[in-house]
Amino acid sequence: MTVYLANDSKKSWYGEAIGILILDATYPCIPGNVGNATTYDFPVRYKVVKDATIERLLTQRDPSLIQPFIDAARELEDEGVKAITGACGFMALFQQEIKRSVNIPVLMSSLLQIPFIQQIITPAKKVAVITADSTAITPEHFLNVGVNPDIALVLAGMENSTEFRESVLEEKGTLDSDKIEAEIVGVAKQVLEQNSDIGAFLLECSDLPPYSSAVFNATHLPVFDYITMIKHVYSTLRQVPYSGFM
Repeated sequence: MTVYLANDSKKSWYGEAIGILILDATYPCIPGNVGNATTYDFPVRYKVVKDATIERLLTQRDPSLIQPFIDAARELEDEGVKAITGACGFMALFQQEIKRSVNIPVLMSSLLQIPFIQQIITPAKKVAVITADSTAITPEHFLNVGVNPDIALVLAGMENSTEFRESVLEEKGTLDSDKIEAEIVGVAKQVLEQNSDIGAFLLECSDLPPYSSAVFNATHLPVFDYITMIKHVYSTLRQVPYSGFM
């Protein structure tokens, strides 16, 4: 007989291992996007960080957002999630503060994967980072997630890709997925044309994982994104016995 004990949060539901802090923004989140629950083959729990707009996070880098992020993270922890992730790579700014504020794993930004990627590719190769806006990302974003200046990166942005910019950054209300796929594949190909020493791609933005397969098919290189990170951490929280035969 198995006896179960209610957890300390006195919650009335269970089974959501991953909690996701999401921006206070409005645009279509298609399957594959961090903000679409059908992306995952396990339950997730969302928490909107009130007034955390794209402009305040990306453009203004507003330090007053730290407390709302901490408050939302603590709420997710109280609601019983086992790890907390973000839904914008620029949330790297708050990785350290949030990590210190809760007692469960925190993985705010897809950029956290860069040191791992750098360790597994040939030393002569570089990591290509495709970001939502290369003009808005700073050394602070990288340093906050353990990416030191010694790691060789090639940075490319989607800010000049019309459909992506208008759909996501400017929140026009519609999104043409085929156009964005063509845009990011074009950016990835341009990176390779200008750099012969790329060993892997990292897609910073939470809106880009729907196009990871297209980037892989176009470049034939490993592609890391938010979902590879989230699924990796989830696998450590939901260990299952092996089955098979000898």
